[in-house]
Amino acid sequence: MPKLPEFISGFQSTVISTVDAEGNPFGSYAPFVVYQHDYYVFISDIARHARNLKAYPKASLFLIEDEAGCENIFARKRAVLQCETRIVPRETPGFDPVIQAFKTRFDSSLIDMLAQMQDFNLFRFTPVSGEAVFGFGQAYDVGGEFMDRLLARKSGGGHRKA
Repeated sequence: MPKLPEFISGFQSTVISTVDAEGNPFGSYAPFVVYQHDYYVFISDIARHARNLKAYPKASLFLIEDEAGCENIFARKRAVLQCETRIVPRETPGFDPVIQAFKTRFDSSLIDMLAQMQDFNLFRFTPVSGEAVFGFGQAYDVGGEFMDRLLARKSGGGHRKA
């Protein structure tokens, strides 16, 4: 069985889906880190998805394998996590360790520069549900204490031929 943490470890960015005040969906992306089982992005208030997250603190994170390397375009490996979100204030103890994780994973001088910009906020995404697909007939629900386990699908009944 595939493992979700190993699959996710190959990604540097995630697609973020949010909604605006009119309920319109908006998709964008951001680099991310995983720290103590939560996902974090560090984004500017100028970005529409940051404004949406401030107003509506729920989002989904979508991670999907690159088209160029997939075995079958109809069965790309992917995971989507439904998350509750919140801003991690700069003055709280949780801020610096996550920024350090960004510095370790990405260009530390760039992260230092971004951290000095007061319009950048650190958003924490805590998964509450999810699903993952690793090929035909390999669909799973995401669960477990840290939302990192692949579980047998509760819904559906498989594919049916006409």
